[in-house]
Amino acid sequence: MKEPHRKHPLRDSREDRTSARFVPDTPQTRSPTYRLAFADEDFLTREELRPVRFQLELLKPQMALDEAEVASTVVLFGGARILPPSRKAEAKTEALAALSAQYEEARRFAKRVTERSMAETGGQEDVICTGGGPGVMEAGNRGAAEAGGRSIGLNIVLPHEQAPNAYVTPELAFNFHYFAIRKMHFLMRARAVCIFPGGFGTMDELFECLTLIQTGRMGQVPVLLFGRDFWERVINWEALAEAGTISPDDLTLFRYVETAEEALEAMDSWPNAGERRSIVPGRDTGTGQGAGAPPEA
Repeated sequence: MKEPHRKHPLRDSREDRTSARFVPDTPQTRSPTYRLAFADEDFLTREELRPVRFQLELLKPQMALDEAEVASTVVLFGGARILPPSRKAEAKTEALAALSAQYEEARRFAKRVTERSMAETGGQEDVICTGGGPGVMEAGNRGAAEAGGRSIGLNIVLPHEQAPNAYVTPELAFNFHYFAIRKMHFLMRARAVCIFPGGFGTMDELFECLTLIQTGRMGQVPVLLFGRDFWERVINWEALAEAGTISPDDLTLFRYVETAEEALEAMDSWPNAGERRSIVPGRDTGTGQGAGAPPEA
């Protein structure tokens, strides 16, 4: 991140952090309590500092993306286990091998989006954003790189050793501790959310996004499910509507697409894009004292 212009004549924290490394070695200066609070990792990782860590993890990527002039993103979610066509023989199941076609479509789509972004906005709008890992995420970052553009990787610390895929733009590679803050960054700039076949993580992100749009907590954006056959086999959307647990209108919050071209057309023609729902179809909008609502005071 670039150095901000100083607006005051006082010594700044960087100077004092450097000076504090060279203080005389005494029993007092060796004490953990003597460390500068903002430079003390043991202090910052205490349980009581969790609210501060939430704020820092929200603020650091926000500042970096603002400084990089990233105005909007196109988010790609999808399975980390899906291999590129050149490696599909390594897939653990026949179904995973067949899904290598989705890796290729994610790469093509990201490349098309990035080419258009660079031509029309200098690469500031519709910047590809993924979870930064392998599989579909790698395909998205790879397509952007092949177009000569930037892309974002929002990685998260996992128990097994990992690193961002090699196609993430280095200065737009981030690492998170908190899943909740990472999810916020996925959606804060999203102009479209593209969901490729995947597992638990992909389902989690899909339903989080749909819930936010359904309830009016987030403006409507294109939610594009690549590969109708996969999605109709793993989720019975119509059964939810027939049971009344969602409204039939909720089925219009997403759309199936098969190709990069279909996805781009859907992005450009999405109805009510950016608008927030004012009601949740099918929900009681009367007194607000339905089941589970507390009585008036």
